[in-house]
Amino acid sequence: MNILVTGGAGFIGSNFLNLYVPRYPYYNFINLDKLTYAANLLNLKNIENSDNYCFIQGDIADYGQVNRVFEKYQPDIIVHFAAESHVDRSIAGPGEFIHTNIVGTFNLLENCRKHWDNPLEKVFHHVSTDEVYGSLGETGVFTEETGYDPSSPYSASKASGDHLARAYYRTYGLPVKITNCSNNYGPYQFPEKLIPLMILNALEGKPLPVYGRGENIRDWLYVEDHCRAIWEVLSRGKTGETYNIGGNNEWKNIDIVNRICEVLAEELDMDTSIYKKLITFVEDRPGHDLRYAVDSTKVLGELGWQPRENFNTGLKKTIKWYLQNRQWVDSVKTGKYRKWLKMNYSSRMAL
Repeated sequence: MNILVTGGAGFIGSNFLNLYVPRYPYYNFINLDKLTYAANLLNLKNIENSDNYCFIQGDIADYGQVNRVFEKYQPDIIVHFAAESHVDRSIAGPGEFIHTNIVGTFNLLENCRKHWDNPLEKVFHHVSTDEVYGSLGETGVFTEETGYDPSSPYSASKASGDHLARAYYRTYGLPVKITNCSNNYGPYQFPEKLIPLMILNALEGKPLPVYGRGENIRDWLYVEDHCRAIWEVLSRGKTGETYNIGGNNEWKNIDIVNRICEVLAEELDMDTSIYKKLITFVEDRPGHDLRYAVDSTKVLGELGWQPRENFNTGLKKTIKWYLQNRQWVDSVKTGKYRKWLKMNYSSRMAL
């Protein structure tokens, strides 16, 4: 069995590979990754020499390159993580999101259609986001039947990928499965996202920028729990179906930032106020969805999956990981990364 993982050097993809390459030595895992700013081969150091793993640097938006990968490795399963995923970056420059998330997904689907003589024996697993559903009010949850209403270029590009995958199932009979997950956190997450950004800024005594008044609410899912859900859907989920994956952990952004400050203080035996005084409210971003909440009833009921971590245990594990992996942190905090932070946050007036 050959499993092609796209974007496997990124945050969720690398956690997936680190979990399953050692666990399934009789499967061959092929990692196709462009190695953009958010990818890091250090994420895969523990498996890089495994006999059942290989890495290919390549761009899914390059049809010819994807075709060559299919011809050489003849994958039976595609786990499609590769995506531009940061909302703020999509607002500043949407072109890369259209290129990767739509054209790249199309190229993968087309190559599956071209190379899979008996698609009933194959799986194309499209990993997506709850952001495709838009914004919730104070009540309600996203289900698999919720209509799409994306608010940002990022979520619109992911919604487009979902629609393409679903269309290829209905039109060509391609064996597609789709998962839409809530906000992930955990090891190897690039520090442009909320939780690692707050951890690392706090450690350096830098401002902790919070959009608006921090009232936006997200459902948080520990990354390894997400990876286990993907494997369950991949292995036992129904073809043509969508599964929502959530952590049942709704938190206001400001409450998360305060909790990060508290856990850091506990771990480092510091006064919490040292970190909390760094909290800085900044101008909100355009089209900022108020609340996300995901109903995971379907994946729990059909496949028996449920998260192992609650937010407190998962957050402590995450903070300890960043404290214990300073070499990784230093490797990703390049001049380009610092330039992005300055551009995105310094231009927003403190409230």
